[in-house]
Amino acid sequence: MKKIGIYIFVIFVNTTFAQIGGTKVFRFLDLQIPARSAALGGATNAIWDDDVNLSYNNPALLNPSMTRQLAFNYVNYVADLNYGNFMYAQQIKKHFTFGAGLQYFNYGKFDGRDDYDEKTGTFKAADYSLNLSIAKPLNADSTLSIGATLKTIYSHYESYYSLGSAVDVGLTYHNKNNLTITLLAKNYGKQWRTYSGTGDKEKLPSDFQIGISKKVAKAPFRLIALYDQLLKWDLTYVNPQDQNSNIDPFTNKPIVKTKKEIRNDKFRNGLDKFGRHIVIGTEIVLSKNFNIRVAYNFKTGKEMALPDKKSASGLSVGFGLKIYKFHLNYGFSKYALTGNAHTFGITTNFNYFSKK
Repeated sequence: MKKIGIYIFVIFVNTTFAQIGGTKVFRFLDLQIPARSAALGGATNAIWDDDVNLSYNNPALLNPSMTRQLAFNYVNYVADLNYGNFMYAQQIKKHFTFGAGLQYFNYGKFDGRDDYDEKTGTFKAADYSLNLSIAKPLNADSTLSIGATLKTIYSHYESYYSLGSAVDVGLTYHNKNNLTITLLAKNYGKQWRTYSGTGDKEKLPSDFQIGISKKVAKAPFRLIALYDQLLKWDLTYVNPQDQNSNIDPFTNKPIVKTKKEIRNDKFRNGLDKFGRHIVIGTEIVLSKNFNIRVAYNFKTGKEMALPDKKSASGLSVGFGLKIYKFHLNYGFSKYALTGNAHTFGITTNFNYFSKK
């Protein structure tokens, strides 16, 4: 017998990860899981460093300095929801770096009920993605590198489950002046099985990005910028609850605008559409073992804003701290008044424990 709780849960999942009108599947792939990424609003696809967490957003950032690093990130979201990932990197042969990771989203337990509202027990729901990555330099001085990640996706909600696969492909340039530029294609793939086993297959949350970062010479900070959804210009959506701004609320007649007002509206709309693609951030290096991160995601700020209340939606902050043989990371993401996320990460390198 169909369980009412399943339908309630499916509605919840769709509204958690997608704005109004969202129709894509496996939206948990969009989450910014590593604490460093969460603190920088997701703008970590163009940072060349020795941190294995960077390869989560861009496989082309995998490099030999990440060898034998193990990382774990965890987010206690809201209610019983939590998500995170594990990551490991290893250099193989001379020019290749291999990475493996497991990403998960745990929705907790739900009460199952039949058509007569009688309790039938409890069930769990979760999403998983097994990620295998590989990267290599393309030139002799290793300033240009390419990488790819193969994702095997499994999602189950009670007796319903879905399977899919996706790939990320990145191309990264970096030089001795600490300039890094990245082109990245994310989550291009296919849903192989729908949750019911029948019906049309849904699209994955694919994305094409360009990112840039620059460590300023003789200054203790790095500037970071990300342009998201390069292939789709208009990321706005129509909220059916919004009133029509072209109708006078007193006369209920159309508002006639001058040519100057029309030009100004077009300029503001164009600026709004452009801004929704942008994430900007910085890393401030206060010492060898401690840094602070701050970023702002304009799209999140727009989508989560409330008309009658001011908030810092879209803002994210965090820090990185090295203690003994462990790197600790924290990221705070401001989504809404009651929907914020605290991300905790810990990274170590097995080379620290090897006998010399």
